[in-house]
Amino acid sequence: MTCLRVILGDQLSEDISSLRDIVPGESVLMAEVMTEASYVPHHKKKLIFLFSAMRHFAETLRQRDIRVFYTQLDDPENSHSLLGEIARHMDKAEASQVIVTKAGEYRLTEEMKTWADQLRIPVECREDDRFLATQEDFQNWAEGRKSLRMEYFYRDMRRRYDVLMENGKPVGGEWNYDSENRVPPKEGLSPPKPFAVSPDAITADVMAMVTERFAPNMGDADGFSYAVTRADALAALEQFLIDRLPLFGTYQDAMIDNEPWMYHAHIGLYLNSGLLSPHEVISKAQAQWQNAQAPLNAVEGFIRQILGWREYVRGIYWYRMPAYAQSNALAADRPLPDFFWTAKTKMRASQFKIRLIMLMLTIFNGSWS
Repeated sequence: MTCLRVILGDQLSEDISSLRDIVPGESVLMAEVMTEASYVPHHKKKLIFLFSAMRHFAETLRQRDIRVFYTQLDDPENSHSLLGEIARHMDKAEASQVIVTKAGEYRLTEEMKTWADQLRIPVECREDDRFLATQEDFQNWAEGRKSLRMEYFYRDMRRRYDVLMENGKPVGGEWNYDSENRVPPKEGLSPPKPFAVSPDAITADVMAMVTERFAPNMGDADGFSYAVTRADALAALEQFLIDRLPLFGTYQDAMIDNEPWMYHAHIGLYLNSGLLSPHEVISKAQAQWQNAQAPLNAVEGFIRQILGWREYVRGIYWYRMPAYAQSNALAADRPLPDFFWTAKTKMRASQFKIRLIMLMLTIFNGSWS
């Protein structure tokens, strides 16, 4: 049976389940389509990152002698839907089966359930095992609990994966060192510059395309300097571990004017797109404490964001969908003010708002191509 393997924009890992058993000569489809790029208003830099990272990943696969069918957004034959692009390439790939890893978003997951009937060939949807807790794991943990507190989920994950544990107990005697992570910034504190990569020709083409095609979207393309390859994402992680992790805990909640990144890692986009795995990030961070290169409050606080919050937020999402999408616990019904999108405000809190938006954009990017 000849397979066409479909890779989404947040599945840029050679170890993704849909690629794990691929052999040279087999076919992969990747597509930039408007249905996924515009179903919500994405920040221009997010679009640039994903499109460029996708194009670079396609080149990585080609170097392994994988036959890659890649549809760019401006391809005149682009159907602008994932299903349309699969249908358009089935004959070219001589495919009698589609293999894909399940999407990380309810909307697209529901669409995938209809693909087999519409394409009239088998569609194998494999589990996304890049996360440390499966949907079933979280459901089993949540069932019967009166309160779904992240802290208790986090502790169970620490035990399960033996992270910062010693003889069944948390190292240092405490599960959480958040009380040590609220130090105000000292006068003259100057955080290290964040990791940056100069755009190559592929990224430059994407920047021009996004600037033209998504002109009304928030943000701009100027200053784009994110990693778009696994090699550069690993370099960004290493720079954080050495330059920023030692003080990440201490100044985790601190803010300074014109310092939007402070001591944070800004690797959420690399984790969510597949360029980094949570397993390796946690392991490398724990090694920094074991080798006395970073204090426990910093390493625990950082690992909690990945092993705790990241896994917990995903678990809650799948546990409560689809009703979760319509929930409104705070009864918020007024439209967002313009400055939420433009960041044009005289409030000093705008620095916090900008950081919050960037966090939302990098952490909660859904599955799309």
